[in-house]
Amino acid sequence: MPANRKLLVLAGDGIGPEAMRQVLRVVDWFDKRRAVRFEVTEDLVGGAAIDKHGTPLTDETMGRALSADAVLLGAVGGPKWDDLPFAKKPERGLLRLRKELDLFANLRPAVVFDPLVDASSLKPELVRGLDLMIVRELTGGVYFGSPRGIETLPGGGRRGINTQVYTDEEIRRVARVGFELARRRRNKVTSVEKANVMESGVLWREEVQALRDRDYADVELEHMYADNCAMQLVRKPKQFDVIVTDNLFGDLLSDCAAMLTGSLGMLPSASLGAADAGGRRRALYEPVHGTAPDIAGKDIANPLATLLSFAMLLRYSFDLADDADFIEGAVEDVLAGGFRTADIMGPGLRQVSTTAMGDEILKALDRRAA
Repeated sequence: MPANRKLLVLAGDGIGPEAMRQVLRVVDWFDKRRAVRFEVTEDLVGGAAIDKHGTPLTDETMGRALSADAVLLGAVGGPKWDDLPFAKKPERGLLRLRKELDLFANLRPAVVFDPLVDASSLKPELVRGLDLMIVRELTGGVYFGSPRGIETLPGGGRRGINTQVYTDEEIRRVARVGFELARRRRNKVTSVEKANVMESGVLWREEVQALRDRDYADVELEHMYADNCAMQLVRKPKQFDVIVTDNLFGDLLSDCAAMLTGSLGMLPSASLGAADAGGRRRALYEPVHGTAPDIAGKDIANPLATLLSFAMLLRYSFDLADDADFIEGAVEDVLAGGFRTADIMGPGLRQVSTTAMGDEILKALDRRAA
């Protein structure tokens, strides 16, 4: 079968290339064993692009991202580039990708694989079977609102200013992503804001409710204040299905939810843009963890978050849910077999390298395909 899915791979810095190598082995496996083919292009971003081109993202790479069906990214940044001017830092490459692809909805799943229940800091009965999705608005809110800055006051002293601002359309488009996801999951959305003290929260609540009543009456909707949501995540996390929230609260709540699973090394993410007339969305997929420069090049990093990001890519960019399930099942099998990288290692388990974890995933895929 000819390749008809254009995939841009940007491995990035630190442990990004090591993890991505294992994912590309899985991409090759799908090509040979399940006739799921990709036209793969590899390129540079972040510090790697700075070292070669003097910029964290070239115009040519940006063009490839705009023409790709999906972008799979490793991680960017590291102390090597800390002294560069702000506009030249590796992270600016990732921010440019998000901006020019107009990726406004960040999907952060928090899933606890049964073999990793004991890795969570919460009691097993609270997290066993946990499967929730946080949809964070990514391009608006207090991180981008104006006025902003630090000003000197007339009588001395200084004042820092940031502005929380959302339009009705910005709210509706991210809420729509949440409702559509809920329809494919357990059909419940929790919309999170601070309508009790913030006018932007009042608008958020009104617009989400109106959208639900008009277009998604079949989806259960509840509203929750952000502080209560943080409490509920550590009190009774399995009450949630899809959480939809703004940029600031999404940043905080997704990291809180991430630690319910026990390790950032297991967590994928997706950032989605608006659907075009044909239903295609520009999208970028990346693990939640950073570049981990202290272990880069040692073949000990956990590649599973990047692999699970590829599974999300199959599910949300190409509607290949069965193939995504296939990967997630293989990950479950390997973990159940006691194989662990250092970040998720525990007593009585077998610690393996990055490459060896890739080997075990391929074996598990072979067994499932037999």
